[in-house]
Amino acid sequence: MDRDKILLTPGPLTTTLRTKLTMLRDWGSWDSEFNAVTARVRKSLLDIIHGEDSHVVVPLQGSGTFSVEAAVATIVPRDGHVLVLDNGAYCKRAARLTSLMGRRCTVVDFGDHEAVSPAVLDERLKADASVTHVIMIHCETGAGVLNPLQAVSDVCAAHGKGLIVDAMSSFAALPIDARSLRFDALIAASGKCLEGVPGMGFVFIRRAVLDGCAGQSQSLAMDLHDQYTYMEKTGQWRFTPPTHVVVALAEAIAQFEAEGGQPARLARYTANYRALIDGMGRLGFMPFLDPSIQAPIIVTFHAPGDARYDFRRFYEATKARGFILYPGKLTQVETFRVGCIGAIGQVEMEQAVHAVALALRDMGIATGAPAPGRGNA
Repeated sequence: MDRDKILLTPGPLTTTLRTKLTMLRDWGSWDSEFNAVTARVRKSLLDIIHGEDSHVVVPLQGSGTFSVEAAVATIVPRDGHVLVLDNGAYCKRAARLTSLMGRRCTVVDFGDHEAVSPAVLDERLKADASVTHVIMIHCETGAGVLNPLQAVSDVCAAHGKGLIVDAMSSFAALPIDARSLRFDALIAASGKCLEGVPGMGFVFIRRAVLDGCAGQSQSLAMDLHDQYTYMEKTGQWRFTPPTHVVVALAEAIAQFEAEGGQPARLARYTANYRALIDGMGRLGFMPFLDPSIQAPIIVTFHAPGDARYDFRRFYEATKARGFILYPGKLTQVETFRVGCIGAIGQVEMEQAVHAVALALRDMGIATGAPAPGRGNA
């Protein structure tokens, strides 16, 4: 196959040729041309969430997890108390990094097959006034659960608690509007639904909150208040920026806007999701989640019940046909995941389903149906 392999993962993603070509030029990190690209990217990001009047955006080198850690360290006081709403692997990561930074952390476990409950959150906040902040993953890609962002935001606002949202795999695809959502911080990254390349995160911070964050972070590199202050003063990054990542993101955003922005991107990803569900269903595969809480971002499927199934062989067989799948993140049930995002459409999803069918044939497996007793969790 002449084309690059299609990445059916939650990131990194398949990118367009235009985005790839943008990275062929070298940039000076202090040069005015590069500074102008950074400024343009920051403005465009704020425009996507309609946050120009209420929030600032602070870019940060590194993966999205770097930015989650930076947001917690910058925004949560050292004597703060964070309540993590846990329904997957990335929620657990958020809880771990919060604890490692010395912030008090309490976890509310919803299981990996249920959405976060605003009613449960409301009761927990009524019962414990010491909580200062709540962390929620918007789309928990461990299984693919879509959590109720607006309802959680409303509960936090009613209790006067700060909300920190990991929107890594939802930003630019699912609706996020700062005019109706109240959050202290919302984190996303370059290599997800904007279809840029990995290497840069960014944090939207409410202006009124940022003003009081000076000196709260115990990290120099991850101090978002310091990063923002320096960038506003000089137009530059404090430390060596990921130049090629930034210019690739600028190009990816231009394509995002030309496509029609968030509504158009969601429509394409939803069509991808439908093509995947329909095609995999014909092969006997069963999704792990109930459709009512499934995000059209990444889908977790039960592994085939056939004793000959082995994920590594299955992975290599689909890879040989040009498609990269993703292993499951669940501990109690054997699964695998297939992403619906990136610079791909229904044709690629249908080709991916065909590659899966051929992989099953290679392994002598007649159906993707799970073992008896397995079904939607």
